[in-house]
Amino acid sequence: MIVVAITGASGVIYGVRLLEVLKEMGKKTAVVATEPARIILQHEMGMDEDELKNLAHRFYEPGDLTSAINSGSCRFESMIIVPCTMKTLSAISTGFASNAVTRAADVALKERRQLLLVPRETPLRSVHLENMLRISREGGIILPAMPAFYHQPQNMDDLVDFLVGKILDVMHIDHNLYQRWQGEAP
Repeated sequence: MIVVAITGASGVIYGVRLLEVLKEMGKKTAVVATEPARIILQHEMGMDEDELKNLAHRFYEPGDLTSAINSGSCRFESMIIVPCTMKTLSAISTGFASNAVTRAADVALKERRQLLLVPRETPLRSVHLENMLRISREGGIILPAMPAFYHQPQNMDDLVDFLVGKILDVMHIDHNLYQRWQGEAP
């Protein structure tokens, strides 16, 4: 199972698209969306909680610390927090597991499972960078929401698919969401 957490930063489209692609691929997923994320989902995408629930096999409430994903005995293979707020990143960095998102991330790190954080903030303060470094040193992967243009995107969907494709690349999941760099023609 792949756990996808969506927190209250702008860019919830990345988390939604990731869930759509994983569902199309037949991957088993669980989703957790924080209360601020639900507000941003409605504002940025006009999406409600029921629509989000339909994209995953399981839905966990962010305040439910008794959910399966909060235990090391739950055998999820990886967790992606997309987008990841600086508040969530800070909590994970310091081991402050106060909700289902930060506790599941804590489980991923302590169990040496794959944890990807997709921060969507700019500019960054020194403390943000230090928190990212701390998580990276523990094995977490920091994958900032930075678009590329070498694949010559034609619209916003191309930019979103590029980032989702990068997430899938890190997870070693084959896809065709963007054209890979082939080098310059001689």
